[in-house]
Amino acid sequence: MAFGDSLGALATVANLKDGASTTTIESKTNFIGAAPAGTRVVGETTPVHRGRRTMIWQTRVTTAEGKLVAMVMQTQLVL
Repeated sequence: MAFGDSLGALATVANLKDGASTTTIESKTNFIGAAPAGTRVVGETTPVHRGRRTMIWQTRVTTAEGKLVAMVMQTQLVL
């Protein structure tokens, strides 16, 4: 969950205007499969909505082999 939340926050920061900041106002994680301890995971974050006051991101977390581990949907408030 923290990994997906961090990726969504970083994606928002990359899209902010100078002087703006962000915070997560909603986050939902669906765990699909296991990633044993020590497994390398990959996150891919895609914008669903990039608005003036909010941004919504969907993050897919997979193993390096492509097995889906989790889906994260989050809303970031632009401050």
